[in-house]
Amino acid sequence: MNGFAGWPPEAFDVLLRLEGEPSVEVRRECRREREELVRQPMVELLDAMAYEDAAYEDFAVWRYGGVLLEAWQRQGAIVRLGPNVELSLRFDLDGLQVSLAWWYAPPVQIERYRAAVADSGSGPRLVAVIRKLEREGFEISGDLLKRPLRGYPADHPRAELLRHRSVIATRPLGGDDWIHTPAAADQVRFTFTQLRPLARWLVEHVAT
Repeated sequence: MNGFAGWPPEAFDVLLRLEGEPSVEVRRECRREREELVRQPMVELLDAMAYEDAAYEDFAVWRYGGVLLEAWQRQGAIVRLGPNVELSLRFDLDGLQVSLAWWYAPPVQIERYRAAVADSGSGPRLVAVIRKLEREGFEISGDLLKRPLRGYPADHPRAELLRHRSVIATRPLGGDDWIHTPAAADQVRFTFTQLRPLARWLVEHVAT
């Protein structure tokens, strides 16, 4: 079962009309087309992903509202993998972007994360996972403490990772011709697979 056929070229036309600061009238005029051409393909894509792999069943595709203009100009969605661990998709005029994020974490998760980073087994494994993602074109970011973490030596081999209060791996996929075809699902599927080792590490050591 796969009703996903890609985003039609007209989806970009709708987003172009909503670029900048569209009036209430323009937003009202575009509402139905945006739902059908921009949001619905995202729903179909994640339905297809969930049908193939139960790990992706817990997803949400954002609806746009009348307050935040950016909600009209880009379509977001998330797949929840564990508490505060989410895959995310964004579709806008630049095409698709895929991310994996551990964020908005409670203090207990942050403490688990630091203990796992400092550990001589799980810490080096995280470094290896992140380095591989960076070689594959992912940008690693997150909310960092401005100073070295207290309680750990300043020259700790993973001092930079210890400063993180969130971890985000992001890669833009672009908007080439494949985005208008079912092949867009292949691009997302492959990127999700690349992110799986980091997701597993976070769920195992931090989110459980």
